[in-house]
Amino acid sequence: MSGGHGYLFVSAPADPTKQDTVNKLKDKIASKHNDHAEIFPFSLPDFKVGTLDSLVVLSDDLQKMDQNFESIAIKISENMRTLLNNDVDQWKLNLTVSDKSIDAFLRTFNWNTMKYRIDRSLKELADIIMQEVSQIDALMKNKMTAYTQVKSQLQVFARKQSGNLAVRALADIVKKEHFVLDSEFLTTLLVAVPKNSMTDWINNYETLTQMVVPRSSLKIAEDDEYGLFTVTLFQRIVDEFSGKCRENKFTVRDFKWDPAAIAAEKKQLAEAGAQEKEQWSTLLRLCKTNFGEVYSCWIHLKALRVFVESVLRYGLPPDFQPMLVKTKPRQERKVRDSLNQHYARLGGIANQKGGDEHLEEHLQALIGDKDYSPVVLFPVNPIVV
Repeated sequence: MSGGHGYLFVSAPADPTKQDTVNKLKDKIASKHNDHAEIFPFSLPDFKVGTLDSLVVLSDDLQKMDQNFESIAIKISENMRTLLNNDVDQWKLNLTVSDKSIDAFLRTFNWNTMKYRIDRSLKELADIIMQEVSQIDALMKNKMTAYTQVKSQLQVFARKQSGNLAVRALADIVKKEHFVLDSEFLTTLLVAVPKNSMTDWINNYETLTQMVVPRSSLKIAEDDEYGLFTVTLFQRIVDEFSGKCRENKFTVRDFKWDPAAIAAEKKQLAEAGAQEKEQWSTLLRLCKTNFGEVYSCWIHLKALRVFVESVLRYGLPPDFQPMLVKTKPRQERKVRDSLNQHYARLGGIANQKGGDEHLEEHLQALIGDKDYSPVVLFPVNPIVV
């Protein structure tokens, strides 16, 4: 997140009231003298706590789920960005949660009691959220796989339509009148001739072998590298003539005039294009909708972690204040250090012997550990930075 906004979920004990907790932290990191962050307090419902043993087990499960949800949210966002051809502005516009920007959703977060009823246990709530995300993940994987297959098929057709005249498909270039048809003895070949050899072709194709029809060669197309010529000859010397062409670096194209096959190829291309466009539109819509759903689930799961870890850290009955801390650009390290200093007493440092000097030395050592925090703290990935 360097250079952008960092987001942190922080929870601290009421000191002595919840509002005092918010005000004191604002004075530390969000005042006019220390304008390093913005603070948005939020409340959590009165969850059914259960036993401390169950919370310890749940804490481990929530950590794993947190990491899994993050990877799923990032994957959906990356798929959306790919679908939008890396158009970052459009990508950001489509990354919304509950019809809000990610930033607005985080700043105004409230537990969705309609969707996740608080008469259920914490474990049940976590399982409900997990099931929802798992279903979305499975759906998105299936849809993405299907789209990738259709797109790959279209790319195969597209490659046939691209490239130079020595390799590309010719159905959209040649016409029926270019060929001698329904002849028992004669056939027409298509030959790709390098541009710097076209004069040699015109002067010499009649004499490469016997049984070549004089003045039968016609240039029907040209690109930056090749000219495409017809030539009519007796069927019996096609192999010999093709060998002579190879010796002269002329490329005989493997092509037979077959109206049904040409029509079928054009139809396949059109159908693949239409199918790819339809699935692209559907998948983009699903990415937008399901990113929002997964991200919302993920933040609700993080809120559960905040609650569970706060109870485990600060004890019962629950009396703590959850907050979203939004750091200013390039201030995240300073904010973390300030949080460590502000809540050092929660880590038991203040009770150590040795006075303020020893406290300061110990605190500085802990500040050097970027993962250390004496307070309940979880980083929040805003996806867009």
